[in-house]
Amino acid sequence: MFTGLVETTGALASRSARGGGMRMVLRVHFGAEPLALGESIAVDGVCLSVDAVLPDGFECDASSETCSRTTLGALEPGSKVHLERALRVGDRLGGHLVTGHVDGVGTLVERRPAGEAVWMAFAAPVELARFLAEKGSVTVDGVSLTVNAISREIFEVTLIPHTLTKTKLGALAPGSRVNLEVDLIARYVERLTASQG
Repeated sequence: MFTGLVETTGALASRSARGGGMRMVLRVHFGAEPLALGESIAVDGVCLSVDAVLPDGFECDASSETCSRTTLGALEPGSKVHLERALRVGDRLGGHLVTGHVDGVGTLVERRPAGEAVWMAFAAPVELARFLAEKGSVTVDGVSLTVNAISREIFEVTLIPHTLTKTKLGALAPGSRVNLEVDLIARYVERLTASQG
């Protein structure tokens, strides 16, 4: 479980085919606490397991399913990625509950300055739009954001200066593809109301 508060950014050092999926080598420095084999790390919002610890990062595997349903399959060496270690019991929950199970891929359709912030509009897959609500939460490439408005499958967010500085979202251009995870609570509410209908 994650919070959608990006801990740091890293870079994809290399990738190689492995069993229909791929092996990824990621360069990153998390600070004093060492990585542990098997721990979960969200990479651009995708929950992956550390398979090898390196002096300057880690290695992990992404299955063919992960490669085809997220943006990870198209990442090229040198690409920046958002990274977040799993939430520990007792940690502050500053964002929202994020599983790291990406629901689909969205596309940035428009962006414009909003003072020191940046307003962005994303197109979500139509099957995910019903889980998005004004003032609800959405995860974009692993970043917890508040939905400002929603119209059909287009949702709007505003990136504050802190988010622009600490993440790679500020560099997105229209047409950029991003991993989306809808709010976990919205999924359960939809399931409960559907079963009563």
